Amino acid sequence: MTATELERRLNDGFEVRLRDDLLRADGGRVLVGGSPARVVRLSDRACSLFDGDRLVVDGPASAGLARRLLDGNLADPVLDDVGVSASDLTVVVPVRDRTAQLDRCLAALAPLRLIVVDDASEDPNAVARVARRYRADLVPLTQNVGPAGARNAGLARVRTPLVAFVDSDVVVDGSVLLDLARHCADPQVALVAPRVVGSTQRPRPRWFERYDVAASSLDLGRTGFQVCPGGAVAWLPAACLVGRTQLLGDGFDAGMRVGEDVDLVWRLEAAGATVRYDPSTTARHDVRSTVRGWLGRKFIYGTGGAALAGKHRDKLAPATLSLSMAVAAAAVLQRRWWSAPVAATAVAMSAWDLHTRLPIERGRTAVAMRVSFRGLGWAVRQEAGLLLRHWWPVAAVGSIWSRSVRRAVITSIVVDLAVFFRERPGVDPLTVVATRRLDDLAYGSGLWWGAVSRRSARCLAIRRPASGRTVGATSKLRWSSQ
Repeated sequence: MTATELERRLNDGFEVRLRDDLLRADGGRVLVGGSPARVVRLSDRACSLFDGDRLVVDGPASAGLARRLLDGNLADPVLDDVGVSASDLTVVVPVRDRTAQLDRCLAALAPLRLIVVDDASEDPNAVARVARRYRADLVPLTQNVGPAGARNAGLARVRTPLVAFVDSDVVVDGSVLLDLARHCADPQVALVAPRVVGSTQRPRPRWFERYDVAASSLDLGRTGFQVCPGGAVAWLPAACLVGRTQLLGDGFDAGMRVGEDVDLVWRLEAAGATVRYDPSTTARHDVRSTVRGWLGRKFIYGTGGAALAGKHRDKLAPATLSLSMAVAAAAVLQRRWWSAPVAATAVAMSAWDLHTRLPIERGRTAVAMRVSFRGLGWAVRQEAGLLLRHWWPVAAVGSIWSRSVRRAVITSIVVDLAVFFRERPGVDPLTVVATRRLDDLAYGSGLWWGAVSRRSARCLAIRRPASGRTVGATSKLRWSSQ
């Protein structure tokens, strides 16, 4: 075993559990799922290492298998018995003014070790008073460097093995950060984030605030994943993060005022580190209090797309579609007499292709059909998102001249709302219908503004699966024997 493999190896006693959303065949010997999608056929030796759905590391063989399962999003870590000392963690809080929010933020984090970085506030004395109240170390900056540079200034002062970054408009309990830090029991984990949900202080939130509480741009959903470009969770927001100090190096790209969190995650992933999303823990992020501020933030998020695409090429692709499923999804959005035959043909072709390649002895046809139907569903969702969000200027112009484009846009709205209400219940339909479209228009406008400013359409381009044959819409199907 090489030195690098030893550093990656999970310690004895580390435990993983197979995910509930896997498709299983051949008596559980074949696992289909993950993100990106793959197939793993377990050998007799590998099967013997499991106790039900759980695998406890007790040597090189079980450590290697556990690592493969984690890396493929086929299993999740079990951290119930892992503990982290508060003395191992330092929290960095960048701030510029916003002293009332800073006070709430620090109150929730005490008594953890705190570093407040004042990013050239207009009233630095007020920030200093709040920092002293919670015995936080203060790093005053005389020149505004932006959130990335401010976090880096705090990171340079950290002397503990673990560091957390918490924005001043976020409220998260210190115990939540310690729970997140348990992921660092895996020596390869460099960064982990909780679910970041919207929050408002108003007793009667306004219409756009109600929407953002239910569907914050920073809320990545209820299902945990190992993060990777092209996967179900492809990035993490810097509003709340816990990381391993040594693996973060110099931290964020200080030259980026937006998208610096996405950039850091992708650089860590490219370097071989593990980044995880754990929605079992929650942080609350203040939503914008004005319509202008709310839409402006969405627009700014969009402008970062072109810079990220220029730096990371096709990792930012707004959709990943195989040709067959792209055609099938387009047919579904048209809702014409020929839509069902076209979609059925694409699903049948995908299922036949999978049937010939799946390493399954029993139930191969059923698994192939289920995977293909999943692929079609995801392709429809992606194309609806393209028309309503990323490509809306083109869709808007096309709707003026083409009945087919109008039909596809209307179907996309129905699909988008159906998915929204299934995944994020609790908001009245009229609020969602208006705010959802404004959200898409603002973000899409920012995306196009960034593309025009940089004279590059890379951030708007669809990505085809990188190599190999495709499963449905999103990824290549890989199989291996363990």
